[in-house]
Amino acid sequence: MDFTLTEPERDLLDLGRGYAEREIAAVAPRAWREERCPTEVLRGLGELGLLGPLVPEKWGGIGASTVGFVALLEALAAVDPSVAAAWQAHATIGSFPLLLFGSDEQRERFLRPLAEGAALGAFGLTEPEAGSDVRSLRTRATRVSDGWVLNGQKAFISNAGTDMSFGVTVLARLGEDGPGGKPRFGSFIVERGADGYTYGPKLRGIGWKGLDTRDLFLEDVWVPDSQVVGEPGGGLGQFLSALEVGRISVAALSVGTALGALRLAQDYALRRRQFGAASASFQAIGFKLADMATEIEAARWLTYYAASLRDSGRPFKKEAAMAKLKASRVATFVTSEAVQIFGGAGYMLESPVARFYCDAKVLEIGEGTNEIQHLVIARELGC
Repeated sequence: MDFTLTEPERDLLDLGRGYAEREIAAVAPRAWREERCPTEVLRGLGELGLLGPLVPEKWGGIGASTVGFVALLEALAAVDPSVAAAWQAHATIGSFPLLLFGSDEQRERFLRPLAEGAALGAFGLTEPEAGSDVRSLRTRATRVSDGWVLNGQKAFISNAGTDMSFGVTVLARLGEDGPGGKPRFGSFIVERGADGYTYGPKLRGIGWKGLDTRDLFLEDVWVPDSQVVGEPGGGLGQFLSALEVGRISVAALSVGTALGALRLAQDYALRRRQFGAASASFQAIGFKLADMATEIEAARWLTYYAASLRDSGRPFKKEAAMAKLKASRVATFVTSEAVQIFGGAGYMLESPVARFYCDAKVLEIGEGTNEIQHLVIARELGC
C-alpha cells in the first residue's frame, strides 16, 4: 500500500502543523496546568478553515480525505493531545450526525457554523449508568404535540461547556418496540441556553486537562421537531456510524501522542550525558527508542489503512477497531517508556513528557473501550 500524501493532503498537513508548532505549542502546556480548554487556539484553527476537515465545501468545510484528516490529527496530537482531542471530537462525533443524517435546513443552521469555525460541536451519549452498554441509556425523549421533551443526564461529554459550544446533539430513548421489545433511540439537537439544559463544572481527569469535559443535565427540555436528526428511532444507528470514523480518529490521536512522547524522549536522550556519553548511545536507551519507533510505525500503517478504506468506499469497521486497539496500546507503551528514559525528571508534572503520559491512558477508554474493540473485531471475524 502506498500512503504517500497527495498535494492537497500535504498542503493541509503543512498548514495545520505549522499552526500547531507556532501557536498551540506556546499555549497548550500552560492551559494543561491551568486545566482549561484553550478555545483561542481552536478559534485559530477555525480561522484557517480547519474545523470542518471532513465536511464538504457545500456545508462550509474543506472536504478533506480521511487520510489527510488523519495526517493532520497526528501532527496536532504530537504537539498537544488535549487540543487535538477537542478538535477530533468536534470534527467527528460532534459534526457527523448532522452531516450524515441531518436535513439540509439543519446542515445550514447547525453544521455550517461548526465547519466554518464559529462554534464547537459535541455529542451526548455516555451516562452515569450507560457507557459501553448503549442500550441501557436512560435519558428519555417524550413526544408532545409540538415536539419532544427530554429528561436525563449525560456524563463525560466533551466540548459542550466551552465559550465556543453551540450546544449538543443528544441520544435519547424513545421507548420500546412492543412489550419486551428492543429500545428505540433518537438524536436531538439541544441548543446552548435552552430552558432546562444545564451542565456541571469541568471534570478533572488524569490527563486531557485542556479538554473541556462535563456532565450534562436535561430537565423538561423542549426540542422542536425541526431539531430531530434523521428519523425518530434511528438514533443508535446514526451514532454507531459516526463512531466508526471516531475510532480512526482516536487511532490517529494515539499515534500522534506516541510520536510526541518519542520526540521528547529522543531529544532528551541525545542531550542527557551519563558516564561521559549521551544516554542514547547506551543500548538500554537506544533499544527502547528503537522499539518505540517501530511500534509507532506499525500503528500508523494500520491507522492509515483504515482511513484509506473509508476514502475508497470500502468497509472499514473491523480495521477501524483494530487501528484504535493497536494505536491506543502503543500510546500507553511509548509514553511510559518515554517517562522511563527521562527517569525522575519525567515523573515530575512540570516535565513535558509527563503531560503525554497522563494524556495517553484515556485513549484505551474513549470512543469505545479496548474491550469493546475486541468484541467488534471478534464479531467481524465471525466469532
